[in-house]
Amino acid sequence: MTDERKLFGTDGIRGEANVPPMTPEMVVRLGRAIAMVARRESGNAPRVVVGKDTRLSGYMLETALAAGICAMGGRVMLCGPMPTPAVANLTQSMRADAGVVISASHNPYYDNGIKIFGPDGFKLPDERELEIERLLSDDKALSSVGHTGARVGRAERIDDATGRYIVYAKSTFPKELTLGGLRIVVDAAHGAAYKVAPLVFGELGADVTALGVSPNGRNINKAAGALHPEGVIREVGKRKAHLGIALDGDADRLIVVDETGAVVDGDAVMALCASRMIADDKLQKNTLVTTVMSNMGLDHALQRAGGRLERTAVGDRYVVECMRSKGYCFGGEQSGHLIFLDHATTGDGVVAALQVLAILAREQKPLSELKQLFQPVPQLLESIRLPARRPLEQMARLQGEIRAAEGSLGDSGRVLVRWSGTEPKLRVMVEGPDEAALRTFVEQMTAAAREDLGVPA
Repeated sequence: MTDERKLFGTDGIRGEANVPPMTPEMVVRLGRAIAMVARRESGNAPRVVVGKDTRLSGYMLETALAAGICAMGGRVMLCGPMPTPAVANLTQSMRADAGVVISASHNPYYDNGIKIFGPDGFKLPDERELEIERLLSDDKALSSVGHTGARVGRAERIDDATGRYIVYAKSTFPKELTLGGLRIVVDAAHGAAYKVAPLVFGELGADVTALGVSPNGRNINKAAGALHPEGVIREVGKRKAHLGIALDGDADRLIVVDETGAVVDGDAVMALCASRMIADDKLQKNTLVTTVMSNMGLDHALQRAGGRLERTAVGDRYVVECMRSKGYCFGGEQSGHLIFLDHATTGDGVVAALQVLAILAREQKPLSELKQLFQPVPQLLESIRLPARRPLEQMARLQGEIRAAEGSLGDSGRVLVRWSGTEPKLRVMVEGPDEAALRTFVEQMTAAAREDLGVPA
């Protein structure tokens, strides 16, 4: 990530709604900046697709964003509550100049955020986000290009946005297969996929039980969805379902639950899908791309299948950038962001679930059996909230504990310490064969970090 960026994190701009920087005043300016950059690229009045999740503050920020874009002569195409990947897909298919999603993904309802896509449906690169951020602080630039009279822009609704996404999502499922006979539980987290997700699976023939499909503006992600799969687990047992699917608030990632009620995380799903793609000669260069957070067991699973793993910094944007620059077609994150570049330009929970369901339908085996090819190495992850950030290399006590842990683990484990890209938290992750030793390492590193920052134990 470019160090100069202050507003943009690993997944756009995010914060508490109506508190700086996530205020309508800032979002009006952001709309102006997006329109200016898009016009510079296209040479014409920019066309911008805007979607959102189901948060109460989405109405406020959607209106502000549209006002800023229209003030610069842009045309806004509003599609209402839609999954993040649906907005990316619509931006590309409608030949728009940009796409914007108003969502804070898995965060509580009182937060909100902004994600921006280019005309190709991919998230903007760091350099373009930095350009927009610089414009936001340039009053002269933002006010110098006024549009009056007939040059003022307009906003309109895309009435068939839901239907367009459903058709697209279903097209990623093999035409020779059906979901007939499969019982599926889907939890949309009262979020952006509350309409589309049950329809996609139902129209392909599945018997669908839908949870988290009653948004009220304040219940997104609340005791539901990918962060809280307990409801899916209970319903899978009650319905004797073959699979449970838990999406997050903007539906760009998923957590899968097998027929026994066990959670199957992103690493296990990637191992399953990648191994089948290798067998079918569909995994480009036999390489799966993931982040430094994925378990070492994923390396082992890919090696057994005849493939290899390539790791990136944390953030699905960096996974995608690696895939595009090196010609790979599948990647993702342990958290459930899964990107199938042959089908989508960003993580898509519904499309990823369809790829898993295709394997179940084709092989006629339960997921509890199929997932066994992935055997995780013991891993501990601790996130501690601290009052201030300091470059890790300047935290001497922490660096000493990191070196000690790495020396003890050798080739049998890994240590990863990083600042969160979206929250004021330090994340400490350790992998290795001895869980008791891992706990000691984590405790020593978190205590050292607090000492470095002068925080009482």
